Amino acid sequence: MAFDYKKEFKEFYLPKSKPSIVDIPTMNYAAVRGKGDPNEPDGEYRRAVEILYGVSYTIKMSKKGDHRIDGYFDYVVPPLEGLWQQRGAEGMDYSRKNELEWTAMIRLPDFVTKDDLEWAVREASAKKKSDFSSAEFFTYTEGLCVQCMHTGSYDSEPGTVDMMNKYIEENGYVTDMSEVRRHHEIYLNDPRRTDADKLKTVIRHPISGKTIN
Repeated sequence: MAFDYKKEFKEFYLPKSKPSIVDIPTMNYAAVRGKGDPNEPDGEYRRAVEILYGVSYTIKMSKKGDHRIDGYFDYVVPPLEGLWQQRGAEGMDYSRKNELEWTAMIRLPDFVTKDDLEWAVREASAKKKSDFSSAEFFTYTEGLCVQCMHTGSYDSEPGTVDMMNKYIEENGYVTDMSEVRRHHEIYLNDPRRTDADKLKTVIRHPISGKTIN
């Protein structure tokens, strides 16, 4: 049976609908960086998602080709994730999506190296006759965070974020957003096939140590 990261690491991918604290270890991703409204038809974000899935499935299906990856085991491609920020905004302003800066990403199994990802980029580019070179090997150490499962449309996320902020304050922590540590979302459904009110999204915010009273 294929290894499924969502099932094996439920503490990272299947949190409760109430906020909780989690310490996220270093993980490797295939990532594409960009700017702009993710809902724009045929926009930069949509293309980034296509690139990520193309590269990720090329790695997964390498077992059927000539490229052998040391330590390979069969696995379910992990869900799409995103790091988000807006210059000059405190938190997320959902009315200014055109100003979003994002890193779209999909987790890589630990056996995948930078060289393996670069091979997958070349392979996908050749097979699809398209440019996949914007995909990069991205190592991310997220650290201490508060996370929560949000159920509903992406535009209704502020209610869940408010609940998370209240939890952070009540437990003596502070939100620690930075150029590196950003608003983080993990998408557990395909929005093209799931009703908006049933979408499940993990929302994760970085925090720093408890404040001193």
